[in-house]
Amino acid sequence: MAAVESAMIPLGTVAPSFRLLEPRTNQWRTLDELASPKGTVIIFMCNHCPYVKHILPALLDVAREYIGRGIAFVGINPNDPVAYPEDSPEEMARLAEALNFPFPYLFDETQEVARSYNAMCTPDIFVFDGERRLVYRGQFDSSRPSNQIPPTGDDLRRALDALLNGTPVPPEQKPAIGCSIKWRK
Repeated sequence: MAAVESAMIPLGTVAPSFRLLEPRTNQWRTLDELASPKGTVIIFMCNHCPYVKHILPALLDVAREYIGRGIAFVGINPNDPVAYPEDSPEEMARLAEALNFPFPYLFDETQEVARSYNAMCTPDIFVFDGERRLVYRGQFDSSRPSNQIPPTGDDLRRALDALLNGTPVPPEQKPAIGCSIKWRK
């Protein structure tokens, strides 16, 4: 599988607003509604990507832990469901229900939100502080489907712990690696 790295946009970038459909509830959700004053994690993800599948159980554990500490999590699927039916809104709702996602899993039908964040791959992770300024962008951890390292979310956890402790998130951050976003033709 050909891996793509995240774009590593500048730290301090303000989170672009969005209004997207949550297929599981059939409700429109906005960043204003979902963001937390303690911090917000936005993960561009999808159902079919082996990189997402590899980290998903650990990601859900990390989300449950940090949601309990006041951090908001939002999953966004920007993929073209015509080319990748497993990434359709119906399949998103099924997956979110089956795994009891603790966060909204939104569908970026126009792909405008992914473009506004300069998202490149799935998973592509962005962490914003309470003022919605980017403090972390990069990998979940060093685990990959092709290596023997178990997914733990160590890199994301370090960033979230620093944010919650009021200490600077280390600026040395490794790009996320995953499947390319499946852009519409």
